[in-house]
Amino acid sequence: MSETSGLFRSGDLQLHYLRWGDLTGIPVVMLHGLRGFAATWESLADALGEGYCCYGLDQRGRGESDWGPVEGYQTATYVQDLERFVDHLGLDRFVLIGHSLGGTNALEYVRRHPERVTRLVIEDIGPGSSNRGEGAERIRREMRNTPLTFASWEEAEAFWRFSRPNLTEEALQARLQNSFRERDGKIGWKHDQLGIAEARLTFEPIDLWPAVKAVKCPALLVKGGDSDFLPRATVQEILTSNQAFSAVEVDNASHYVHDDQPDVFNKAVVDFIQAGYN
Repeated sequence: MSETSGLFRSGDLQLHYLRWGDLTGIPVVMLHGLRGFAATWESLADALGEGYCCYGLDQRGRGESDWGPVEGYQTATYVQDLERFVDHLGLDRFVLIGHSLGGTNALEYVRRHPERVTRLVIEDIGPGSSNRGEGAERIRREMRNTPLTFASWEEAEAFWRFSRPNLTEEALQARLQNSFRERDGKIGWKHDQLGIAEARLTFEPIDLWPAVKAVKCPALLVKGGDSDFLPRATVQEILTSNQAFSAVEVDNASHYVHDDQPDVFNKAVVDFIQAGYN
């Protein structure tokens, strides 16, 4: 699948995005997680293939996008960025996909703009995920303890191997390429690790129940079978509260389903999206 990149402005920041596929295809907008990057969706774009035009956004503070003030690393600002991104692309109706932080932003966007999204995919996040439980505490612990620099590429690789033991080799290499940059003989983060950590430890995550209950379009919830972030009980509550949702659980996958089991994740998402356009 051919890849191109673009830039647009959201307030004072210049944000970067990747596009896969032909402009005439069905538009699919993809939002990565807390420390993710646009290129994380490349294999899903390839799996969707011809007939789709996929857009991966480097959300503020990540990838090739500008860093912003700490107070801007909150849902309301991310959603405003997404609104401007959709306007920049000139999209009327589109498929929306979000992982973790991106899933929060996707849900809140749909609550505000239910008429714009035709199908919704939320990867491993639900109400309460970011506020309580083992997964939320793990994220807070990582935010407190993640080094800002590494002495070598070997150390950087060791960090990801320890933090994400289920990563495929391809996903690991993508993280090394897209998460880090070398400067002054040290390996540092491409994303605003310090600012993102401060925001995550300071600001209370929003309540996602209003957004979950407001979804009207067909929505797929993807849970990692080994995830510490999205309890099965929460998945069941979502399914009970809103019949627009269906759910799939992927075995041998942590919170990072698309990284741990890309083939299974991609098939589930492609089947769900294609069901709406066949």
